[in-house]
Amino acid sequence: MMAPYSCLTIKRNLMLLDILAILAGFALLIWSADKFVEGASAVAQNLKISPLLIGLVIVGFGTSAPEMLVAAFASYEGSPGLAIGNALGSNITNIALVLGVTALIVPLHVHSGILKREMPILLGIMAIILVMFLDQTLSLIDGLILAIGLVLVMTWLSRQALKETSDPMNEEFEHELAEKPMAMGKASIILFISLLILLGSSRLLVWGATNIAIELGVSDLIIGLTIVAIGTSLPELAATIMSAYKKEHDIALGNIIGSNIFNMLGVLAIPAIMAPGNLPEGVIDRDLPWTIGLTLLLFMMAYGFKSAGYLSRIKGGILLACFVAYEIVLYLSATAG
Repeated sequence: MMAPYSCLTIKRNLMLLDILAILAGFALLIWSADKFVEGASAVAQNLKISPLLIGLVIVGFGTSAPEMLVAAFASYEGSPGLAIGNALGSNITNIALVLGVTALIVPLHVHSGILKREMPILLGIMAIILVMFLDQTLSLIDGLILAIGLVLVMTWLSRQALKETSDPMNEEFEHELAEKPMAMGKASIILFISLLILLGSSRLLVWGATNIAIELGVSDLIIGLTIVAIGTSLPELAATIMSAYKKEHDIALGNIIGSNIFNMLGVLAIPAIMAPGNLPEGVIDRDLPWTIGLTLLLFMMAYGFKSAGYLSRIKGGILLACFVAYEIVLYLSATAG
């Protein structure tokens, strides 16, 4: 009579251990991602690099570092669905949850010309990914195309940052960097330590999330789209709300657009290169349409075709409602499966 009880107790203890691993992974990931961006920005500032270049490239890369590391560990351990779900889910979370909540708190005005050019680029990237996914596979060739695309976009952003120093976002980044001056030695140490913690916390998070998926009997894609995507998007949520509070509206929206570009090119390239194969069920007919639809919705809401763009509280409420609707769809898909 004791054997079934003991097995159940062991299973519950293992589940608790996995949950604790996920929570610890998230806490360390959020802290280290913030310190990584802070350290990298300070190192670049000490090297006299343009504030706009720091904001567009270094901060954009840094805020997507958690997703990239999670994708790498997940792909290496044979869970590419977790990596794909993290990439798509993070984009959905960034637009619908992060911008939805931010706009409800502080409506956002968009003035940056660079940002207005980034939004169509993100739409173009989504169109390319749609074409790639039509054959239901994520191949090595797809991964190489995405990686090359990331290099091209980063090159373009670097040139824009060096050329358009009068862009409204440049002043916002100068103000942001001036608030946190740091000596080169301290910045280098923080950058190195935070990178190590980023690696460790990403590994811990993937371990816990993969075990939870197995124990609950759901796909690693669903776990990637929900738990992992929301957790790895928490740095963007904190950064975006803080920027909005400081009236740095272009940075607030720029954080999300830049992060989503890195997710689609950099994060998706990782499972394609490390673990190419068939796409998990649900990506083509459920998750990708939501990602593209929300990207298009954001473009229509925030672009500002004849004037400055404006993301109002009503628009924020619509985005947040879309996030709730998507989570319901995922829940129904998981329970049906």
